[in-house]
Amino acid sequence: MAKKRKAKKALNVKHHHHFQTQNLAALISQVTHASYSFLSHNDVVLLPSQSLRLESLISSLISLSPHPKLSPLLSPPHRDCWFRRFCSLSDSRWLHAFRMSKPSFSHLLHLLSPSLAPSFPHIAPDCVLAAALFRLAHAAPYAALARRFGIAPSEACRAFFAVCKAVVGNLGHLFELRTDSERIVVGFGWSSLPNCFGVLGFARFRIDASLLGENGCLMVQALVDSEGRFLDVSAGWPSTMKPETILRESKIYHEVEESKELLNGPCYNLNDGNLIPPYILGESCFPLLPWLLTPYNRVNEEDSFGSAERAFNCAHRDAMELVGDAFGRLRSRWQLLAASRKWKLECVEHLSFVVVAGCLLHNFVVKCNEEMPDEGVGKGCMEKEEGFPAFDGVGDENAVRVRDALAMHLSRMSSRK
Repeated sequence: MAKKRKAKKALNVKHHHHFQTQNLAALISQVTHASYSFLSHNDVVLLPSQSLRLESLISSLISLSPHPKLSPLLSPPHRDCWFRRFCSLSDSRWLHAFRMSKPSFSHLLHLLSPSLAPSFPHIAPDCVLAAALFRLAHAAPYAALARRFGIAPSEACRAFFAVCKAVVGNLGHLFELRTDSERIVVGFGWSSLPNCFGVLGFARFRIDASLLGENGCLMVQALVDSEGRFLDVSAGWPSTMKPETILRESKIYHEVEESKELLNGPCYNLNDGNLIPPYILGESCFPLLPWLLTPYNRVNEEDSFGSAERAFNCAHRDAMELVGDAFGRLRSRWQLLAASRKWKLECVEHLSFVVVAGCLLHNFVVKCNEEMPDEGVGKGCMEKEEGFPAFDGVGDENAVRVRDALAMHLSRMSSRK
């Protein structure tokens, strides 16, 4: 009798569990269908961040369903894909979707189409470009691109890297250090930094811990002008390398120190007769060189700076913020490069290529006078970069003279204000 009661109780529990599972499945199915219906009828008017978040929610609901095969697939019910319907909307929404206005998009398409069309004979070039920009802007997965642009996920992946390649191959002139030096020098002249050709710093991009350890990352060295444009970018250096080693391995160092192609122009004559050669400002982690001026550092904590040293360090600190601001805008505009994102092992080999493409596109939209969209600045995009230890070597004697002369100039300028 006891065994029968026990068996009956177990059977009741089983039936109750089955009933609860059915109720849960029905509830998940209702919520999923309601969410999907809302998305399918409003996908064009929703902001990209909203639609991507809703898609992620629907996918999570499908994965929770006891009968996932009964849940709706995230495929558009419309005859035309999202992008074709989006093209009929007002220009104001293009900035949110693609980080540029429709006229700027059309100009970019004109520049890149000759490189894109041969690789995609069955996909319109505007669709290829738009899919790549959407992924870069919103860190959208390839499945999301497939749904929006009516192409297979594998084609979306191929389109993304084809556009990055086309950008690097066709827009390299937008790194203007070698072609528009007069504009650069004039820009810094407004900050009382005569003959300055840019500000040099680093940004970190996090990668899978299996490569370089828990806090491992790839480093990007960049030179920035007074308008926040990138002038030179050297990407893909492991964080195990010292900053001064990265500098000496970079193209800009070789073009200054060896081939003498860069920073070989005339000196600027200060009012006191001192001559200031062409230079760039760099973080304290770099060595002090005649063409690379770093801030004054205290040897001992009890040491104090004079007025000239303080004036130089103040101007230097303000200028170095240009690097952080440029990378901040880069990460905000192109959220695939957000500081909070950790790149997977299989994607790391492409990271430096994508970063360079992102910097060139950043310069393109700055040159087109595009505004930063209010929507879409994701959390983790504007994180402040962690500093580097100061260079502990001996500074070049000529560099010390140049820095001291510039410091005196800045001190005199600040005393007149």
